[in-house]
Amino acid sequence: MNDTATEVSRTKAWLMAARPHTLPAAAAPIFVGVGLAVHEGLFAPLPALAAFVGAALIQIGTNFANDYYDAVKGVDTDERKGFTRVTQSGLIAAEEVKRAMYGTFLLAIVVGAYLVYVGGLPILIIGLASVVSGIAYAGGPFPLGSNGLGDLFVFVFFGVVAVMGTFYVQAAAVLAAPLALGIPAGTVTLQAFLASLPVAAISTNILVVNNVRDLETDKKAGKKTLAVLIGYSASRAEFVGMLALSYLVPIYFWTSSEFGLPVLLPLLTGPYAVMVARTLLTKTSGEALNPALEQTGKLLAIHSALFALGMVM
Repeated sequence: MNDTATEVSRTKAWLMAARPHTLPAAAAPIFVGVGLAVHEGLFAPLPALAAFVGAALIQIGTNFANDYYDAVKGVDTDERKGFTRVTQSGLIAAEEVKRAMYGTFLLAIVVGAYLVYVGGLPILIIGLASVVSGIAYAGGPFPLGSNGLGDLFVFVFFGVVAVMGTFYVQAAAVLAAPLALGIPAGTVTLQAFLASLPVAAISTNILVVNNVRDLETDKKAGKKTLAVLIGYSASRAEFVGMLALSYLVPIYFWTSSEFGLPVLLPLLTGPYAVMVARTLLTKTSGEALNPALEQTGKLLAIHSALFALGMVM
């Protein structure tokens, strides 16, 4: 146990493990999924709320899994530049973090049972895949985050699946009978997929900032994140490309006949995005990129809220 463990209370340690600063990644897809559902006349408040609770639990469970598995596998060391990891630092025993991980995923499954009732078999498949992937991100024989697949995992599950799933459960509650075995008409749409792309892109950028910051220490530990595999320049190009995608989608929606000028509200966050991008393009230290990590999370939340508001208006 190092000196950090003697300076942090038990409650604060668990908050550090849960990483509340990552929760915009759980809230953002709900904003967008609800905004699109309101626009389509398919808003259903209880399924939307359950989707948020389930998404938040999966996010926290994934954070616990990452903390636990990176510590027991020796990926996290004292050289790490990022926020304190509670398992590696000795703040919380490894077995306790492991139990918290499984308990959180179990709660997500309990919440998911209601969503399965609303959305049927497709939600059961999506929910189980999300839980398994959350564990497999850092654990198992082929951890996704340590083999260059973390960015794809975040893009798909915290972006596309999360937004389309939020829209789906609301549409299913309005348009279909409970416990559907197939996909009811009107519940999976091209618009829902396109609306998910900004959330997917900025959520991925949270991971890009994290992995650029940790590139050297991850390389030493043998953790092959995408940033380790492609290097600083390509990772920075990925960040800029994801930002571009997140701003092109609202412009595309505006060009359609269904949405008006307010759908361009996310463009107001452009200067903030440029500020964060400038930091990533020029810095590698934890002192610079830890704030940039939190700022990218804030960008995700604000961009998504404005996009949802624009679709509603």
